[in-house]
This record gives sequence, structure tokens and C-alpha cells, in this order.
Amino acid sequence: MLAAAAVSQSTSDPLSGLLVGEQPEPEARGDWVIVDVVAASLNHHDVWSLKGVGLPADRLPMILGCDAAGTDPDGNEVLVHAVIPSPGWLGDETLDPRRTLLSELHPGTLAQRVAVPAANLVPKPAGLSWEQAACLPTAWLTAYRMLFTNAAVHPGDTVLVQGAAGGVATALIQLGSAAGLRVWATSRDGAKRDLALTLGADAAYETGARLPERVDAVLETVGAATWSHSVNALRPGGTIVISGATSGDAPAKAELTKIFFKQLRVIGSTMGTRDELGRLARFVVAKGIEPRIDSVLALADAREGFAKLADGAVSGKIVIHA
Repeated sequence: MLAAAAVSQSTSDPLSGLLVGEQPEPEARGDWVIVDVVAASLNHHDVWSLKGVGLPADRLPMILGCDAAGTDPDGNEVLVHAVIPSPGWLGDETLDPRRTLLSELHPGTLAQRVAVPAANLVPKPAGLSWEQAACLPTAWLTAYRMLFTNAAVHPGDTVLVQGAAGGVATALIQLGSAAGLRVWATSRDGAKRDLALTLGADAAYETGARLPERVDAVLETVGAATWSHSVNALRPGGTIVISGATSGDAPAKAELTKIFFKQLRVIGSTMGTRDELGRLARFVVAKGIEPRIDSVLALADAREGFAKLADGAVSGKIVIHA
């Protein structure tokens, strides 16, 4: 079958290890099933895998991809939940220290077919297109958990989204706006600030700019470059939720004194649960949200999407049609 796979890894030239070509068919075993993929989407996780982060070289070749929507063996339309708990794990799968994502231990979703545990399938609401559904299981699920589980914000609260154009950031803006939050966003790029306003942000500022007032929560995916600003932007007792660090994970100033003096909460957030994915899908349909899609490509042209993602030249999600 046709698939996009990592066959080698390079920190300086990650796309050199990407092969879009024939890979072995998936095998269903035990309580796993085969899903016929209709649409998938790209994530920075895929580029990190090509760089050798989180994917050991002895597992190559590995089919990439975490997100997918397709049909199960009975013809049902489903979303694929990418978090795979270890055997026997009970409870929140994101807290399992031995959890993996599709494409880390088991072949991923950037293929015509993928094997997944039957328990990881979520019904696709009829109101979601295939392209919209393929956006949800990673970036949008991460944003949903950041906002509603970990930041625990309420309608009328003010949140700051650091970085305005990535998959998680655009999801945070759209979800927050639909939930009745006052959403502010930052970006170094004027066009991306304009995009944030188009997606529902109430205001958009230069990265690091002084804000009109302090916020209830900051949603962080940038890391080192914005960390100090995030701490200083919070009201006393406020919350930073961080799910990534695209600019690095070692800020020049940790701001520990401000964190304990202002009694700030710093919460790490990774992906979400199958139940949260189901709630997210229903929320998106109920609110009429249309996930921001940068572009739609055929699987055979997946390299073009990887190149855009690696260059940071995206606004929203890149969707791949299988």
C-alpha cells in the first residue's frame, strides 16, 4: 500500500529520510482492527520523528502520522485516537508512562490503511467533513485538553495564545472563541496576527508586547522564546498550560520567584483521552467550527506538505487524502 514513512533520520535535513512509496499492509491482531484511511493530517511530531526525536532508529522504517479519519471493517465512519496505552492500563491513557502514539511503536496513519485498537475508534459525527475530522485527533485534541481540562477556564475569562498560526494555536483560538472566552494571541508576523483575528481572536499583539491587562491563563506551545512573557502576562493565581516548546525548552529566565510569589500554576499537557476526542468532535459540530486547514494534498504529494511544515510556512493543518 502507499504510505509516507521515515526510513532514515537527520537533524539537519529531516526530509532526506522521508519515503513516500509502498509499505507492507497492516495486520489486525487481537482486539485491533484495520481502518481504511480517507484523510489524515500532518503534525510537528512527524518532523521530529524524521529528526530522530522520540523514534529510535531501530524501529525504522516507520510509517508516520498520528491523525486519521476513515471507515472501520463494518463501514462505520470513525476518527482514530492516536494514544496507545500499554497492555492492562486502566484510566486516563495520557498518564500511562508507557503510552505511545501511532508512528512511535506501531505504524502510523499516513497510509491507505492503518491498524489500531478497536477501543481507539471514535464515531465521526455526520456534520464533520473528512478533512475536518482528520484535523482533530492530535492538535485539536491537545488544544481541547489544554483549555477545558487543564486551564479549566470559563466563559468570560481571558486567555493568551502564544504563537498564532500553528495547528494547536489555531485550534486554541477557534475553540476558545466558540466557548465564550476572550482570546488574545501573539505573533511576530503581521499576517499571522491578522489570521488570528479572522479565526476569532479578540486581539492580536506582537510577540512580547505589553498587554492591556493580565490574563487568566496562557496557552504555551512556543517555549523558551515566550516563557518570560507568559509568566509576566498572568494575573496572580493564573495558569500556564504548556504542551510544547518549538523554540526550545530552556528559557534564559525561569521566572521562579514570580511563579511562587504570584502563586501561579504551571501545568504540562499532552494530547488527550478518547473520551475527550469524542466530546471535542461533538463540540466542533455543535458550534459550527470549521478547523483551519492550510492545504489539502494527495498522499503521493505528502513530501510537499512535510516541506511546508518543516519550514514553518503553515497556517492551520495540512490534510492528506489517502
